Amino acid sequence: MATTARKRFSMCTSFSDEEEIAGLCQSSCGPDVAPPPPEQPHPDEAMLCCHRLHDSLLSSDSRFTAYRGILNWIIILLVLTHAHLFLENFIQHGFLIDLKKVMEHLTENNYNWPSFNLILGANVFAITALLVEHSQKRGELSSTHTHRLHLANLGLLMLVSALAILLHPTISTGGAFFTLWSYTVLGLKLYSYQETNRWYRQEEEKNESCPPRTADEHLTFKDLYYFLMAPTLCYQRDFPRSPKVCISNLLLRLLEMVILIQIMVGIVQQWIEPIFQKSENSFSTMDFTMRVEHLVGLVAPTHFLWLLVFFLCHSYLNLCAEVLRFGDRHFYGDWWNASSLITFWRNWNIPFQKWCHRHMYTRLVEGNVCPWQAELIVFLLSAVLCEYVIALPLHSCRMWIFLMMVFELLVTVFLGRYFQGNYGNGLVWLCLLLGPPLAVTMYFHDHYLAFIITTNSSSCHHHPRSAQ
Repeated sequence: MATTARKRFSMCTSFSDEEEIAGLCQSSCGPDVAPPPPEQPHPDEAMLCCHRLHDSLLSSDSRFTAYRGILNWIIILLVLTHAHLFLENFIQHGFLIDLKKVMEHLTENNYNWPSFNLILGANVFAITALLVEHSQKRGELSSTHTHRLHLANLGLLMLVSALAILLHPTISTGGAFFTLWSYTVLGLKLYSYQETNRWYRQEEEKNESCPPRTADEHLTFKDLYYFLMAPTLCYQRDFPRSPKVCISNLLLRLLEMVILIQIMVGIVQQWIEPIFQKSENSFSTMDFTMRVEHLVGLVAPTHFLWLLVFFLCHSYLNLCAEVLRFGDRHFYGDWWNASSLITFWRNWNIPFQKWCHRHMYTRLVEGNVCPWQAELIVFLLSAVLCEYVIALPLHSCRMWIFLMMVFELLVTVFLGRYFQGNYGNGLVWLCLLLGPPLAVTMYFHDHYLAFIITTNSSSCHHHPRSAQ
């Protein structure tokens, strides 16, 4: 009995215990004495000893990451749940998708297309930037005067777009958005264009062996407009190019854009607009309980719409890159795996992140600004820019988007140390559900109510008898 127990004990001993026993034997017997030969494993060891040190899979110490089955279950559950919501929506409201309503927000009175004319007029600012660079290269302007002219050109660009949207009576909502976004992107590109060319000139002045006509070869309309059409905000003289245009990828991106736009229109008209129609007051004057009820109902469709906007940007940027054979297609990182909001902001929009780091953060640090203060300034300016491009076309500025982004920053500062890893990723997704996308929807909610009130009042003026 004792012999059998000792055999079983030796079979159930872990490998670390066997190594310790062997080390003790060797140290006690001396270096010249050979250790005893290892015992042969018992043929029934798997039957006699079936336990070992092992953490629970769902515990934090197990380092288990294969959750694909749980992910599939969540996807199926979400599809079935929202299929039920869609079915209730169709039963209650019927089929509401109408492309004519979309065209009403895009077309403009008398088909004058002021937004299209404004976008065409933006070429004046691009050509002005190129002419200023030529004048400086020929020695007609000093470096200081060149920089001031570029800044004046950029200031006038932003002023013209803002005043045109605010004061032009016939510009539509869709046209205002498209115009302002186009002018904003153009302003960022032209700022990078003038500053990067200034850096090139400084390098040429330091390196006198550089050929004098190297810069003139790049100060052309072809080089400028390739940069303006390329899916990037940062200028350089030679962009990486892919060997050829892949027609299959081009057609795939076009198909993706068409399908995504159709789905987005369906979500807005079939899901979001009926919630807007239940409202009688704007969010700023709405009762608190009613406001919470509307926001809870808008969380899911707003989040789906935000994800579709991301995929639409992915398809559009890759389409432009394919047409222009633009080689750098790192437009976003794996933001969906971000364990903190700071990581999400760094991976969400790589072209804008590169521009901010190159032309704002680096310049601030070179100006003896602390790195954390420079990051804070860049973040606040990006929050102001987001508020600007959404609030101005809607003729409403209530700082909801800016305040929501500042609130997310406070959440990151005070709760980031407590939420890390998977918990941090869950906090990121929670902020994405209840953060700036929902604030954008609040802006559109109030704009929709104002549009309905204006339409009803104009119809009452035109048809007084029907109103009575």
